[in-house]
Amino acid sequence: MEKQPRLLASQLLLKNSLFEVSLNRVLLTWKEIATKKKRVSGGIHHPFKVGTSHGVSVSEILAVRELDVDCGTKDDGRWQKMPQKSTEAYPYAFTVSYVERAWQHRWRCSDVTFHCLEGALCQQWVQTIREQLTALTSRPKHLLVYINPYGGKQQGERIYEQKVAPLFTLASISTHVIVTEHANHARDHLRTEAELKKYDGVVCVGGDGMFSEMVHGLVSRTQRDNGVDQNSPEEKLVPCTLRIGIIPAGSTDCICYATVGINDPVTSALHIIVGDAQPMDVCSVHHNNTFLRYSVSLLGYGFYGDMLADSERKRWMGPARYDFSGFKTFLTHHYYEGTVSFLPATDILGTPRDKTRCRAGCFICQHNGQLYSEDAPEICETDPDVSDSEYKGGWRVIRGKFLAINAASMSCACPRSPKGLSPAAHLADGTTDLILVRKCSRFNFLRHLLRHTSKYDQFDMTFVEVHRVRRFRFTPRYCQSDSELDLRENGKRLFSQICRDHPACSCSPAYSSWNCDGEILPHAAIEVGCVTTPYNLLCKYTVHSESIQTPSLFPHFFTL
Repeated sequence: MEKQPRLLASQLLLKNSLFEVSLNRVLLTWKEIATKKKRVSGGIHHPFKVGTSHGVSVSEILAVRELDVDCGTKDDGRWQKMPQKSTEAYPYAFTVSYVERAWQHRWRCSDVTFHCLEGALCQQWVQTIREQLTALTSRPKHLLVYINPYGGKQQGERIYEQKVAPLFTLASISTHVIVTEHANHARDHLRTEAELKKYDGVVCVGGDGMFSEMVHGLVSRTQRDNGVDQNSPEEKLVPCTLRIGIIPAGSTDCICYATVGINDPVTSALHIIVGDAQPMDVCSVHHNNTFLRYSVSLLGYGFYGDMLADSERKRWMGPARYDFSGFKTFLTHHYYEGTVSFLPATDILGTPRDKTRCRAGCFICQHNGQLYSEDAPEICETDPDVSDSEYKGGWRVIRGKFLAINAASMSCACPRSPKGLSPAAHLADGTTDLILVRKCSRFNFLRHLLRHTSKYDQFDMTFVEVHRVRRFRFTPRYCQSDSELDLRENGKRLFSQICRDHPACSCSPAYSSWNCDGEILPHAAIEVGCVTTPYNLLCKYTVHSESIQTPSLFPHFFTL
C-alpha cells in the first residue's frame, strides 16, 4: 500500500502528556513522546503506553469540534471539565469523535481531546479534519427516517430520540422524521408522496416488517418510474439510487442481526453515519405471472408458514406469541405434499454446506456468482438413490411430503439462532439456499430445529436436503393437474378431497401458507427468482462488524 503524505503533524497535549499527532488522508495517529521523567516513573499507570502508536481511520471519524477550555464545546455547548495544568499551558483544544470497536461486533462513539499552544494551530487541525470528512462522498447528509411506534416492545420512538438522533446531530446529518400511523404507511408514502431527490438515504426504526415495507416502496416506485413490468418474472429490476438503513427496534430483527452481527441501535447508527455499504439479493415472488412480494431474508412454507399464521391471531401476546405458536405448530406436526422445481446454481463457488461465512469483502459476492459461468455444465448429475427427483431442461424436480420448505437469501441468524437457517448463505451472490425438510418423526424434526442453536451441521440428516438455486417453483399437490399426478392414486385423491371438504377430521390440511419476511402470501403455488443488484438497487446502512482481514466485518450499507 502506497504511503500517504502527511497533511498535518504537531506536538499536542493529551492527558497531561505530549503526543506526536499526525494526519494524512487515511489515518489520524498519535504517539506519546518519551521523556526522562516518563522513564523514571515508568510504574505510574497511564492510559496510553509510552512509545505505542494509536490511531483511527479517517473514514471512521464521526466529527471534530473546537473546544473552549474554560466554557466547554463551542459547537454544541456541552461543558467538559479540563485538567487545570493543561488549561494553563495549552489554552486551546479540539475533540475528535470516532468509532471504537467494542465486544461482540458492537460499535461505540469515543472522544479524544488534544490541547494546543496556539489558537491558529487548533483551528488548522479542525479545518483540515473537516475537509477530509467532507471529501468522503459515501456519507449521507440528509436522511428520511420512518419510525414504527408499534413494533417489538413499542420502543421505536424512545430508541431513536435517546440513542440515534444525538449521533446524527453530532455528525451534522439532517433528518426528516415520520412516525408511521398504520401498516404499510412507509411503503405507500415512498411509492407516491416522498420527494426522494432531497435525500441520500432512507432509515427505518423498527423490525424486519418495517424494512420490508421500505424495500417494497422504493423498488416499486423505481420500477414504475422506469416502465418496468413487475408482473413479469423475467424482467430485470432497475437499480435505486437511495440506500436503506435499519435501526433495530422489532421483535427479532433477523435482517439486522444476520448482517451486522448484533441487534444494537448505536452500532447500526454508527454504520449509517460512516456510510458503510453492502449489496443484497432480492427474491421476487410471483403467482401465475402476477407479482406478489419481494423477499430479502426468508421464504418459509409448512412449519414457518403455519407458525406465522397462528401468531398473527395472537398479536396481543407481543413477542411471546412466536414462542407459543412455534410450540403449538411443532405439536401439530403437519406435512404437505407438493412438487418443488428448481434451477441449481452450478456456476458458483461454494455450497450451502461449506463453512465459508459471508464477510466484508466476500470474494464470492464480489464476483456475483459468475466465477465458473463459462465452464459450468448445463445440469448437474442426477443422484441415482433419489427416486422422486428428475431433471427437465436443467431444472430439477422433486415430489414428496414436506414438513418445511425454506428459501434463505441470507443466513437468517438471530439471537436465538446465532448460525441461522443457512449459515453459509451469501448476501449478494445471486442465489438463495433452498432447504427441504421431508416428512419425519417429531423427534427427528426437533433434532433438526435444535441444530439451529448448536455448532453441528444442521443439514446432516437423511430427511433434510439443501440446494443453492437461482430460481424455484412450488406447486401444492391439490393444485396439480391430473396429468401430473399418478393415476393409480385415484382412491387416495378421493379421500383427500373428502378431508379437504370436511376439515373437522384429523388429517393434515391440504396446504400451508408462505411466510415471506414475516408476511403471509395469499397463494401457495409460487415462482421465485433471485436477483443480485450490484449497482445499488437498494442499500442498507447496516453490516457485520468484524472482518477476516480487517477489524470491520461488513460495511454497513446494504445494496438490494
